[in-house]
Amino acid sequence: MEQDLTSIIEELIQSRREDEWWDFKREHHHDKADLVHDITCMSNSRANRDAYIIFGIEDKTFTILGVESDTNRRNQQGIVNILRSVSYAGSVRPRIELRTIILEQHEVDVLIVKNTYDVPYYLEKQYQDSTIKSSDGKKIGRIVRPYHIYTRVVDNNTEIDKNADINDVEYLWRKRFGIDRSPKERLMILLDDIDKWVFDWGNKKYAYHTDCPEYQLVQAEDMQQGWWPSAAFYTHPVMYLAPLNIMFHNTIIHETELWSYDEFRKYLPKAENTSVIGKSDFWYSYYLLDSIEGKLLRIFTHGSLDISSREPNCNQLLIFANEKEKDAFDEYLVDHFDDYTDDDINTQYKYQIQEDNGQNGGGLIYSAFQVAKCAKLYEDWLKER
Repeated sequence: MEQDLTSIIEELIQSRREDEWWDFKREHHHDKADLVHDITCMSNSRANRDAYIIFGIEDKTFTILGVESDTNRRNQQGIVNILRSVSYAGSVRPRIELRTIILEQHEVDVLIVKNTYDVPYYLEKQYQDSTIKSSDGKKIGRIVRPYHIYTRVVDNNTEIDKNADINDVEYLWRKRFGIDRSPKERLMILLDDIDKWVFDWGNKKYAYHTDCPEYQLVQAEDMQQGWWPSAAFYTHPVMYLAPLNIMFHNTIIHETELWSYDEFRKYLPKAENTSVIGKSDFWYSYYLLDSIEGKLLRIFTHGSLDISSREPNCNQLLIFANEKEKDAFDEYLVDHFDDYTDDDINTQYKYQIQEDNGQNGGGLIYSAFQVAKCAKLYEDWLKER
């Protein structure tokens, strides 16, 4: 990731300008109120992406100066502590990450201000750096105003004593509530509201979002018995499947499946199946947490991501944050494929493999043996990350 970030920052320096989502600073802020103001402006940017405050770059000549001798330099925890001391509305604060890269043998700090839907960020109480004082002990530091909404337009932050223009404020509220987004884009936001889905699967065949009941999960048909090798790893190795539709009013905006394991004790959304590059005859099932099915997994497991029922979790269904993380596991699997012999797997997972042989003939393409071996390597990969 450092290399990717380095390339991005190099391109921004070469552009010889600032814009909505990046700002160059010669050094770290002396006045903590200025830091809070800059972070708040960036978090409320209209760029709709992660933003960068880049320390150690002269903002007129774009010369790389570095921050290795900067007496005001702060680490990530120091910046987080400052944000925690600020009275943001609802105690919802901008999310940040601080990374250090090397450019021309200089250390350059990049403060990444995360793009979120919690905008607009604003204060409920004013903030002033108590360490900035006059000779007679009076606080003279700049003041971040309460109930002022700050943003960044092109390369200009809202002035610290002013409010953003009304059209920019309106944009931020519309972004928060997803008003300008398509139904499917809004769905991706609503699926993250795990606790707002009215949900009693098993007794009912639907769920809906409390704030936006026009969004519903609907089981389209009665469940029919089926089989995937993952079913062999549950206490009662029986599996049922049914079409699951995500509805916006009366329109289907996403079609997937509902899987039921352990005699209707565990309901999960359909997992994806994949073969591994370099091991094309080897398959496993998985979820990407940034996909619709991954977000549904959080809802169906009430946020726990626990795929087990009454038995210990055997990792028969693998879980990744995103495609990049899955690719990293695939590389690990190929490199460590021979860490376990066939006898190791057949001995440890004898019962599950026997169940799959009975239900699936051992799987002409995809079998419980493959699930078990991938699960073992997945457990090792998690430990070594």
